[in-house]
Amino acid sequence: MTITQQMITVGMVVLGTALTRFLPFLIFPAGKPTPKYIQYLGKVLPSAVFGMLVIYCLKGVSIFSGTRGIPELIAILIVIALHIWKRQMLLSIAGGTICYMLLVQMVF
Repeated sequence: MTITQQMITVGMVVLGTALTRFLPFLIFPAGKPTPKYIQYLGKVLPSAVFGMLVIYCLKGVSIFSGTRGIPELIAILIVIALHIWKRQMLLSIAGGTICYMLLVQMVF
């Protein structure tokens, strides 16, 4: 890419980031109540996204070949146990990811 193309690309990324950060505050100002539909989406979308991520991560796992999904199952159980124990999403995700990576690199 030329220097002009690089500058345009960086400018567009900055513009897109700023737009996605400021647009909600412009659409839903502090003085007005948030529409019920947006409140509903705020409640259901996080769970839907995590469900979609779980399905996406497990779509290529075959129980009939390779490690038969054992490292994935162990990592899922670690995520569940950590979440029940500490109730911290970041800790649960990081713990499961670290567990999975150690299992596939050192054990399986």
